[in-house]
Order: sequence, then structure tokens, then C-alpha cells
Amino acid sequence: MNGACSSLKPSKLTDGYVLIWFWPVPTNLKLNDKLIEETVRLGRFKSKRDAVNTALEEYVHRRKRLGILKLGGQIDFDPNWDYKRMRRKRP
Repeated sequence: MNGACSSLKPSKLTDGYVLIWFWPVPTNLKLNDKLIEETVRLGRFKSKRDAVNTALEEYVHRRKRLGILKLGGQIDFDPNWDYKRMRRKRP
């Protein structure tokens, strides 16, 4: 079963678990060809797939960073914290 994925799911119909097998299905998306080509060119990617995957990774990374910014002003700052001493304690 090449490329297959499985997962164990609790079943309400039986007393145990049911093993579910599924195969990943290719996703067809209608994308802006000019934007993809520009991304491939600017990033010097070898394929459109590499360009899209990298763009998605960068998008997720950026959104996570923006989420961290929401914490601004919510975390108390300790003016006596000595980061140099903490570095010396590392193994």
C-alpha cells in the first residue's frame, strides 16, 4: 500500500477501535499563473511545487510571528533579569 495513510479512530458502533485507511488525493487549485511564474523566477525555484510549498511555509511562519505580536504589553518585564547569568547556566 504505497502512499497510504492510516489512523485509529474510536468507534461508537463497536467496543474498540476501527482502523481507517486512506490515500492522499492530489489537490487541484486554480492559481494565478503570472504570480506563480514570478515566484519561481524571484526565488530561483526548480519547480512550481517548490515555489508554492515555500510560499505556504513563509505565510504560516509570518502569521505565527504576527500572533506573537498580539502578546505585546501582556507579558510582565523583569528589569532585574540577568540573561548573561542564565546563559552561563546552560550545559
